[in-house]
Amino acid sequence: MSDEWFFRGRPRKDSGINFWVLILIFMNIVVLGYSALLFERTNTDLKINVVTLNLVLENLRLELNAVKSDLSNLKDVVKDGIIIPDGNITTTTDELNLVRLYNQTIESVVLISVTTAQGRVTGSGFVYDLYGRIITNNHVIKDATKISVTFLDGTILSARLVGRDLYSDLAIIIVDAPQNLLKPVKMGASSKLQVGQTVIAIGNPFGLAHTMTSGIVSALGRELTAGNYAIVDIIQTDAAINPGNSGGPLVNLLGEVIGMNTAIISESTGVGFAVASDTILREIPSLIAKGTYEHAYLGITGVDVTPSIINEMNLPSGTQGTLIVSVVANGPSARAGIRGGTRSVVIDGTSITVGGDVILKIDGMPTKSFYQLRVYLERNKKPDDVVNFTVYRNGSVIEIPVTLGVRPPS
Repeated sequence: MSDEWFFRGRPRKDSGINFWVLILIFMNIVVLGYSALLFERTNTDLKINVVTLNLVLENLRLELNAVKSDLSNLKDVVKDGIIIPDGNITTTTDELNLVRLYNQTIESVVLISVTTAQGRVTGSGFVYDLYGRIITNNHVIKDATKISVTFLDGTILSARLVGRDLYSDLAIIIVDAPQNLLKPVKMGASSKLQVGQTVIAIGNPFGLAHTMTSGIVSALGRELTAGNYAIVDIIQTDAAINPGNSGGPLVNLLGEVIGMNTAIISESTGVGFAVASDTILREIPSLIAKGTYEHAYLGITGVDVTPSIINEMNLPSGTQGTLIVSVVANGPSARAGIRGGTRSVVIDGTSITVGGDVILKIDGMPTKSFYQLRVYLERNKKPDDVVNFTVYRNGSVIEIPVTLGVRPPS
């Protein structure tokens, strides 16, 4: 038997193994392919889910922004307990401020009715404290034989005079009222006012109760005449002030009373005046305690130094101050040795008595005008105080102390 036959005739044992190996390989390929397809499908699903989530998040952001916008509008609609009817979110913040100020202040404002020998007049006032004291203008209650006060809820009470000052057109009256009816105002500092600030005037013009007008501070430091004297530190406003508004509050945007509506220029539009709150606050203690207020008094008349007066009197170039025109005999200034004018001349078309002392400073502070001098006295001095004047006289600068007196009736 040949070797060839032996090898050809022996049965092969590895053919079955190879077959199963191929089967396993094929199955692995199928599994891997399926896994790849499954992974791809899963990956695609994940991408879809991510996109979907992003869309949901974007929608949520839009909804959140819408909610924020609604909340912002609600803050404008509801402010300090004020709700605009029907949720009128087109109302501006400035308008809402005015609504808030009106509602905050109106319960403090009263209608004052006065009976005089000539008939009946009306004006306004505002509650100052829980004792029932009410502030108004002196000219509102002048010559009154009977005073009544009407509150916002319609309650009418009799009032009596506590004190008055003709020279500031200021008066205090008092009513016997339950405290729940008394809503005192918040007083502010007129010295902090600036031209251009928004103010509102509340009162009873022409007897039309609970009226509000708005405007701005048009000017500061104006004067009003009261008898033979001037009220200084007056506030000018273009907020409409009409007969009946007198005595009502002039209020800033903080709800603080910074003035008392007092006067208008006849036949003018947008020119109203208010007594400053600083003046009111300065005088209230005396008006309550004594019924009167004593103003410091110098007993002089004067004019501002102008270039023409400088030339006429040969004053140093650039001199600023007050030329003393006349001195009241036996008055505080006369007793201190202040000198008035000696000769009358016509300057810029006006007759002026020149030759008197020129006040340059008061208590070391330069006073560029007669108005500044009077404002300093009103704000800072009282009768029996001593002021020190720096005076230019006959080419020399001298110091003269003056003991202030009490302003006499006009």
